[in-house]
Amino acid sequence: MKEIRKKYYIKFGENLQVLLAKYGKDVMTVASLGKIEPKQVYRVLNGEHGASMGTIISIAKGLEISPKELFDFEFDLKKE
Repeated sequence: MKEIRKKYYIKFGENLQVLLAKYGKDVMTVASLGKIEPKQVYRVLNGEHGASMGTIISIAKGLEISPKELFDFEFDLKKE
């Protein structure tokens, strides 16, 4: 189970990277607008750990998107 979680965290971070590029924002801007530390955003980007609901909401706020967009990526549990 730990291995699946780690793979999910990495995919989540990859999706966040895509969204940063799509919306033309950088980590510092997202952190500032979301009122969180840039280190938290970097940890999510790097797949270091799963983001808490508070962090997810803050990142979404910083990107000016719906939180559900952060979860809009393919992840096949059967395959992983």
